[in-house]
Amino acid sequence: HVQLVESGGGPVQAGESQRLSCKTSGYTAGRYCMGWFRQAPGGEREGVAVMYTSGGNTYYADSVKGRFTISRGIDLKTLFLLMTNLKPDDTAMYYCARLRRGIPAESALGTPNAVDIWGQGTQVTVSS
Repeated sequence: HVQLVESGGGPVQAGESQRLSCKTSGYTAGRYCMGWFRQAPGGEREGVAVMYTSGGNTYYADSVKGRFTISRGIDLKTLFLLMTNLKPDDTAMYYCARLRRGIPAESALGTPNAVDIWGQGTQVTVSS
């Protein structure tokens, strides 16, 4: 039974930092690319950051480059998203995602359909 469980969201002030975590289970870690997506109220789900879990190459949406960092735990079973200098526009539900095999991670940022497993989401609210 594949599961992705996020944690670490909550309310923060603009300019502060927050780290999201995603614990994965039920499949062989390292065989799939992973990523973080977000969806603001009334908006579409969009890619934030993705990575090749085995090799470590990372890719980011332009809106978060230089502020967000995606990484993985040593056992490859935990995914992190460190968010710094948060802005009110970053307010959204953040989802951990497992990407379909065979799809390059860098192309998945703009393609939520590239995801085959979603976490339940964790809310991040940034106030000014």
